[in-house]
Amino acid sequence: MSSLFTVEGRVALVTGGTSGIGYMIAQGLVKNGAKVYVASRKAEACAKTAEELSAFGTCIGIPADLSSEQGCLDLVNAIQQQEGKLNILVNNAGVTWGAPLEQYPGEAWDKIQNLNVKSAFVMTQKCLPMLEAAASADDPARVINITSVAGQMYGSMQAYAYGPSKAALNHLTKILAGELAAKHITVNAIAPGVFPSRMTTFVLKDEKMAEQQRQAVPLGRLGEPRDMEGLAVFLSSPAGAYITGNVIALDGGTAVKSPDII
Repeated sequence: MSSLFTVEGRVALVTGGTSGIGYMIAQGLVKNGAKVYVASRKAEACAKTAEELSAFGTCIGIPADLSSEQGCLDLVNAIQQQEGKLNILVNNAGVTWGAPLEQYPGEAWDKIQNLNVKSAFVMTQKCLPMLEAAASADDPARVINITSVAGQMYGSMQAYAYGPSKAALNHLTKILAGELAAKHITVNAIAPGVFPSRMTTFVLKDEKMAEQQRQAVPLGRLGEPRDMEGLAVFLSSPAGAYITGNVIALDGGTAVKSPDII
């Protein structure tokens, strides 16, 4: 049974892998035998994450700004200099922006769409040669896009561009799954609910608000690192080889809970 859930010997890249959900995924992959590259804008964060996770296996940090196409290309070129193939690409880099509706800036839309949607497309596109080199019918290469339940729900929390960007990435996931199946590359999305991360600090730092968040989850708790690690490893392992084109909510039932009043 353990052979079904191993990622031993696989090479993975996790963008936005130095904090929050990206860190959780990178940690799960490293602990289960993958060689993991993590990327984020800050060189110091990359070095710190690589040092911490190398206690469990092999983790290498590469600074990269994925808000531009050139930044994506630079990261892909850096990986290509080290690796001939890439088994797992996790497109996790993302950003949010909150402001009242009347004051919400147009530049927020550009920034969020570029990083949350365009960078995932460009990274997948430019990593294709390495993904194809790793792929086979029995063991496809994997692309995992990290979206959000905000892409399926309609509460804004004044982050008006964030939910639409994640809805777009959900849609892109399905398009790419159809395109890449013939190349033996699966494409799936994980849509988290509330997990401890830099993006949710403003909510969880207030214990009253944090408790409201917990009570809003049907399973009665927030996401934990083991939840994210487990799903990411599953999708990357032989057990997940026949799954593609899915948006998997990892949210304790939040996205499908019944409203109190209809």
